[in-house]
Amino acid sequence: MKIIFLLPSFLWLSTLLAQQTNLNSQSNWSLHKKELQFGLGATQFNGDLGGANSVGKDYSLKDLDWQSTGLAAWLGYRQRFHPNFATTTSLCVFNLMGNDKYSEEAIRKARNLNFRSFNLEIQQRFEFIFASIEKFSPTFNLPGNYSKLNRSQQYYIFSGLGLIYFNSQGYYAPNDKWVNLRPLQTEGKTYLPFTLTVPAGVGFRFGISKVWRLGIELTYVKTFSDYIDDVSTVYKDPSDFQDPIASHLSNPSDLSVTQGNVNLFGAGFQRGDSKQKDAYYHANIILSKNITYKDYGLNRKKFLKKELEKNKL
Repeated sequence: MKIIFLLPSFLWLSTLLAQQTNLNSQSNWSLHKKELQFGLGATQFNGDLGGANSVGKDYSLKDLDWQSTGLAAWLGYRQRFHPNFATTTSLCVFNLMGNDKYSEEAIRKARNLNFRSFNLEIQQRFEFIFASIEKFSPTFNLPGNYSKLNRSQQYYIFSGLGLIYFNSQGYYAPNDKWVNLRPLQTEGKTYLPFTLTVPAGVGFRFGISKVWRLGIELTYVKTFSDYIDDVSTVYKDPSDFQDPIASHLSNPSDLSVTQGNVNLFGAGFQRGDSKQKDAYYHANIILSKNITYKDYGLNRKKFLKKELEKNKL
C-alpha cells in the first residue's frame, strides 16, 4: 500500500526534475532520435531454487544466489520521439541458474534441486527520461558530439512488455550430463516453454564520442510462469516414474534430513512455492550508436543554419 501512495509523489518529483534540468532543444535531442544498442551484463534468478540462509522471501533481493550469476547479450533499437520519451525494441539472449547446494538454509540445502536455463527474450518498452543534459557543441565536425565540459547525460526509468522462451535443464550426476526437464514432468504437470514478462528498471547514459553513448541499466523482470526452474508445487510419488533419470531429478533430496521424524521430501509434500511466480534481474552495460543521419556533414550545416537564424531573432 505504501508504494501506491508514494507513486504520485515520485512521478511529480520526476516531472519537476525533468523541467529543471532538461537542457534539450528541438535541435539537440532530435540529433539522437534513432540508435542501435549493444549490451553485455549479468543475470540473477529469483525463484524457488538456491537463495540465502533462510526460508525464501518473495521477490526479495535478500534471496539472491550470487554463486549462480548468469550472463546476458543484448541487441536493441531505440526510437526517441520526444525530449522526455523514447521506445526500445530489444532481443536478449541469456542464461539463468539456481542450485540448492549454495543455500545455507538446512532444508533448502537438503532438497538438493538445481537447474540452468537458456533463454531468449524480446521486449518492447517505454522510457521516461526524467533528467538530461544534452548541450550540443557546434565546434565539432559532427552533429551529436559534445564537449568535455558538457557531456550528454540522460537519467531514465522504463517499463514494458516482453516474451521469453526458456529451456530448463537439470544436472544428472550419475551420467555427468544436463537433461531437459520439461519433457520429464518432474511434478506430473505440463507447462509451456514461454511466458509473458514485465520489465521495469532505471538507467543512466552519457556521451563518449561523436556518435557513441555508454550506459548502465538495472532491470527487474516479472514473469507469469512458475516453471522457469521446473519447480512449483509438490513432490510426485517416485513409483509414478518409468524413467530413473526423471525419478532422480524429481527428488534428489537428502532423506536423512527430517522434522519430527517426518520425511519432508515425500510424495505430496511441498517442493516449491506455487504462489510466487518466477522473476529475474539484469545488470547491463549498454553501448549505443547514433544512426539518425547518413550524411553528418550536410545535417551539421542545416543545424548551424537553424542556430544562426534563432540567434538573429
